[in-house]
Amino acid sequence: MIKIKYAFALLIVILAVTVSCKKDDDDGPIGPPPRDRGEEAIRAQDSIEKFLQTHYYNYWEFQSDPDNFKLRFGKIETENDTVVPLIDQVVSKEVRDVVDNSVVYKLYYLEVRKGGGETPHFSDYTTNTYDGRLMNLDLFDSSVIPVRFSLVESPGSQGIIRGLQQAMIEFKGASNIISNPDGTLTFENYGIGAVFIPSGLAYFNFGAPGGLDPYEQVIFSFELFESEVADHDNDGIPSYMEDINNLDYQYLMDDDTDGDGIPNYLDDDDDGDGRLTKFEIEIINGVLTFPDTNGNGTPDYLDPTI
Repeated sequence: MIKIKYAFALLIVILAVTVSCKKDDDDGPIGPPPRDRGEEAIRAQDSIEKFLQTHYYNYWEFQSDPDNFKLRFGKIETENDTVVPLIDQVVSKEVRDVVDNSVVYKLYYLEVRKGGGETPHFSDYTTNTYDGRLMNLDLFDSSVIPVRFSLVESPGSQGIIRGLQQAMIEFKGASNIISNPDGTLTFENYGIGAVFIPSGLAYFNFGAPGGLDPYEQVIFSFELFESEVADHDNDGIPSYMEDINNLDYQYLMDDDTDGDGIPNYLDDDDDGDGRLTKFEIEIINGVLTFPDTNGNGTPDYLDPTI
């Protein structure tokens, strides 16, 4: 049995991992323009792959004692080292840049344990611990207490960086959660992993508190305990289903049917017809359905003429 106990304080946090920077006009001299995102992606991938070739993680400790495992990294010091380098243990996926859609990143992540519970959607809430490190392994942000994140921007929470979001959705939460008499929770078979994030999927030219400079690649390790399907605007449609322009892109800020400047996942009247979305959808036998009253191929909740 694989367990972990925590005093369960759920926090919606805005830490370095959730930083969203914006420069005001009166902040002083304007710095140089941002670097080309395509060129920076190439440089970032080279930097990350060099790290993966020269570093390892403590996989033997997980194999011998998974109940008390804490992920850590180390540098391979000599050619005679018998440890397996990270480059031979990670997997990767392609992730598109949301600023420049022509740029596609190769995002490397390490799956120590996938987990046995539910897989979060890209817009869900997750409960997890994490730590964020620079490529020299200096720690710049962490939480050893489980915290609750929104995987996208939402009221009261700025969401996590895209690289961490895209890694987290490859894992699952705990297979079982036990409430203990002392008020703590026990999580069994939860997800454990790490992701090696290029600056374009992290903070790019902004940097972040904790010693993170612009254009730095970062590493986030995490333990994923559980997830919750999010409906940020409470309109009856889960937020992940409001990515209507490209379901494979997994980005919600560019879906705005009525053009009012509010993306659909935060808009309780998606088509701007004065009738709330929740009254233009139906749940039949527990299944969410989308009526199309005039049969024009556009569901009522996205059709301002209905």
